[in-house]
Amino acid sequence: MGWFKRSKQNISPDSQKREMPDGQWVKCSQCDEIIHNKQLEMNHWVCHKCKHHFRIGSDEYISLLLDRNSFKELDRKMKSGDPLNFVDTKNYKERINSTIKKTGLYDAVKTGTGKIDGKRVSFGCMDFKFIGGSMGSVVGEKLSRAIDKAYEDKIPMIIISQSGGARMMEAAFSLMQMAKTSSRLARLADAKIPYISVLTDPTTGGTTASYAMLGDVNIAEPKALIGFAGPRVIRETIGKDLPEGFQKSEFLEDHGFVDFIVERKDLKEKISTMIDYLT
Repeated sequence: MGWFKRSKQNISPDSQKREMPDGQWVKCSQCDEIIHNKQLEMNHWVCHKCKHHFRIGSDEYISLLLDRNSFKELDRKMKSGDPLNFVDTKNYKERINSTIKKTGLYDAVKTGTGKIDGKRVSFGCMDFKFIGGSMGSVVGEKLSRAIDKAYEDKIPMIIISQSGGARMMEAAFSLMQMAKTSSRLARLADAKIPYISVLTDPTTGGTTASYAMLGDVNIAEPKALIGFAGPRVIRETIGKDLPEGFQKSEFLEDHGFVDFIVERKDLKEKISTMIDYLT
């Protein structure tokens, strides 16, 4: 039964376990494919095997969608206060400061102006890295100012949504941002200035219930989670099992809540085409 044993003389005493450099490889959560970071970036952060769209941040969307060096950020250092002196597992002010230090972001959205195929736009992109992309007072204020910029300059508004919903640490102050942003978008609609909403994984809660679903065109990435309450909460409320694929972008497209599902590699071209149609 020698084949059950490894022969010592076949192993070099100098042999060492081959080590893989940390941070250079990532495993796809859907198909377990091992992908090099550079290869993933070249493929727009999409798995080449199963087409799974990895969650990416605001900087990646800016580089993906806007013309090179065209983005000019607005209100960069606007930072949340603590109107309720909120404390859960840690003080809210401490949570904000530690998240700023960790992510390099000042809140869960970046706003500014840029160009898409030479066409000037006002642009806002949420970022899930900052407290789950939650919508607090700063998110609402920055997006409202970006919408005002679109109104004043008569340029299209583009918002990329990626959010767990309203920020509980700001309670009613967070919920006020739903009405605030929606009213600004209503004024934009009255002026017939296009608003294109892009829904990515996940887009939930108060974000979905306000600006994320108010686009003249609503575009979603494939298999993105989009909804208001979570499936478990809905199931317990209505007492029924939910349809398969419920709250995925494909289900929403079938039921008329989303106009297009667009792969990330085609997103810039699709938005550019929509701007041409709408203007």
